[in-house]
Amino acid sequence: MGRLSGKVAFITGIARGQGRSHAVAMAGEGADIIGIDLCADIETNRYPLASRSDLDETVKLVEGLDRRIIATVADVRDPSAIRTAITDGVAQLGRLDVVVANAGIAPLGGDLPSTAFADVVDVNLVGVINTVHAALPHLTAGASIIATGSLAAFLRGSVDNPSSGPGGQGYGFAKKALANYVHDLALCLAKDQIRVNAVHPTNCNTDMLHSAPMYAQFRPDLENPTREDAEQTFPVLNAMPTPWVEPSDISHAVVYLASDESRYVTGTQLRVDAGAYLKAHPFHV
Repeated sequence: MGRLSGKVAFITGIARGQGRSHAVAMAGEGADIIGIDLCADIETNRYPLASRSDLDETVKLVEGLDRRIIATVADVRDPSAIRTAITDGVAQLGRLDVVVANAGIAPLGGDLPSTAFADVVDVNLVGVINTVHAALPHLTAGASIIATGSLAAFLRGSVDNPSSGPGGQGYGFAKKALANYVHDLALCLAKDQIRVNAVHPTNCNTDMLHSAPMYAQFRPDLENPTREDAEQTFPVLNAMPTPWVEPSDISHAVVYLASDESRYVTGTQLRVDAGAYLKAHPFHV
C-alpha cells in the first residue's frame, strides 16, 4: 500500500475495463485521479462503449478508497478537451505525476467502411499522442507516461487481416506506431527524467474482447459465433493455458511503471501476454 502516495494520475478511457481497473488500483496505492471517457458510441465500432453510468461507478469506486477523483466526459480525439480536463484537474488536485493513455476501440469486420481505419487510428494512436502532448507541460522530473499497446503490435495478421476489415488494419497500424512512438519519446524525455513505457496485453477480459465482432475474428468458421464458441479458441493465442488475462493483471504492470520502483525503466515494451509473443516468435540460437 502507498506506492503512489502523493501522486496524481491522469487516465483516459477510465469508465470501465482496463481504465477503471487502473484507476482503482492506483487509488488503492494512494494516488488521486484525473480521468476522462467519451461515454458515447462510435458508429464504426460495433459493440457498445462505456456510458456515463459506467463513469459514475468508477468515481464511486475511487472515492470508496478515500481518494480524490476528477472525472469528466471528453474525447481523446479532441486536443482542446484533453487540455481542459488536465488543466482543471491539476488546478483542483495540485499536480500531475502519471499519465496513462489507455482509451481504445476495436472496430472489426470486413464489411465496415474505410472510415473505420481512420476512427481507430484517431482514438488508439492520435488519441494517445493528444493525451501525452497535453500533459507534457504539467510533468516534471520523476513523472511517468504509460501507453496501452497491444500484442497486435508484434503479431502480424492477428487483427490486421482481410477478415477484420479496415478497422482491424487500422488497429494493427495504430499499435505498431504506438510502440515506436513510446520508444522515441522515451529517448527524447530521458534528459528530463520523465519515463515513457508501453504495456502490451494479450486477450484481456473486457467488453472489447467479449463482443460479437471479436468472436467473429476468433471463429471465422462460424456464422454469428457466440461467446462459448470463441472461448474454445481464445487460449490458442497464448503459450500459457489461459484464454485471457484480467484487467487487474495489466494494472499491476501500470502501478509498477507509475511508481518510483521503476524510476530507471523507460522505453520498455512490457508484454503482459501469457507468453503469446514467445509462442509466435520462437527463439533459435
